[in-house]
Amino acid sequence: MSATATHARGDRSARIREVDALRGFALLGILLVNALMMAGPYGLGAVHHPDASVLDRTVEGVVQTFFVSKFYLMFSFLFGYSFTLQLASAEADGARPVPRLLRRSLGLLALGVLHAVLLYVGDILMTYAVLGLILIAARNCSPRAARRAAWTVYACFGSFLLLIGLGSLLVPDAETAALDAELAEGLTGLTAGYRGDAASVIRANLDQLPDQLLASLLMGGFVVTAFLAGLHCGKRRLLADTGAHRARLRRICLLGAVVGLPGSLFMALAASGPLGARWTAFGQVVGTATAPALTAAYVCGMLLLLQSGPGARLTPLLAPAGRMALTNYLTQSLVMALVFTGYGLALYDRLGPASVVLGALALYAGQLALSRHLMARHRYGPVEWLLRALTHARLPHRRTRATSPN
Repeated sequence: MSATATHARGDRSARIREVDALRGFALLGILLVNALMMAGPYGLGAVHHPDASVLDRTVEGVVQTFFVSKFYLMFSFLFGYSFTLQLASAEADGARPVPRLLRRSLGLLALGVLHAVLLYVGDILMTYAVLGLILIAARNCSPRAARRAAWTVYACFGSFLLLIGLGSLLVPDAETAALDAELAEGLTGLTAGYRGDAASVIRANLDQLPDQLLASLLMGGFVVTAFLAGLHCGKRRLLADTGAHRARLRRICLLGAVVGLPGSLFMALAASGPLGARWTAFGQVVGTATAPALTAAYVCGMLLLLQSGPGARLTPLLAPAGRMALTNYLTQSLVMALVFTGYGLALYDRLGPASVVLGALALYAGQLALSRHLMARHRYGPVEWLLRALTHARLPHRRTRATSPN
């Protein structure tokens, strides 16, 4: 039996709890960002709110600095890492991996389309489904080749985006003001759409979908970078024994913070701070280009924390939510759609960022508690069970504790 098959068989009896805990942590960042985006048309400074209070601008700035563009990359990294576990699982089962993985991508694509059209247009599952095909194509590459490819993709896309950002600074102030005015005019219709009935909400999502797909395309290079970084780490099984790499984790954490924090702070100052609308696009580009560094710092910092005495208590708190991360991700959007759109309370553009973030934290706390209850009794969350059934082309058992790969 090969080493990967043996590794997979070991994972059947013991999941990598650090991976689950990281997913559980990433759910918080995803929720805070998506909540502000779903709460109104001024989400996170894309369009400046003329009447925003100091408190609300401060909350937006904190979320911009520490959360925007970081946590979807963390999920992307974990997606790439878990891909290697899926490969090992297929080998251990004596199954061909490619048909399994293609069925999984098809399932993610279907879930993503439904998610974007019905709940939240800023879906990430469609991006994972399509760009995940790159992982399937690169499944046999060496860890070194995956790392080199990650750096190459990052350098190319980062340079491209920085050129776009620098170009935005050359746009005359009059054109920038005209564009802002045009965007502001469309906000009234968008607000009415999300406060209307269910059909109106779906139309609003469909109207925004082309722009969102374009944004996903522009950000796709960073998703692929994180995929390949996860593939590299998964092939070397670096998260299976993080205690052996503490010195490296500390170095990456420090370097990532030094590189990533200034870029994120600049993005926040441009979007929600005093720099003004002229710098918004360039600030977003700088923040996006430096986000992978801060994401790496978060991953390594969390792994170090989970190994510590106090941090060890976080694992049983976060890991159950991470085991059913897909269910929790979609549930977050469902709850927020019921709160902010005409599906329910229709509070779109009626709550400030401070209130939204407070509500999001309460929702996250509820998900942690519910996930722990469910995962004590079931192998999979509801959506994970559905996706696994499609992936393996058979109905998995739901009862008892999880023994499947991450």
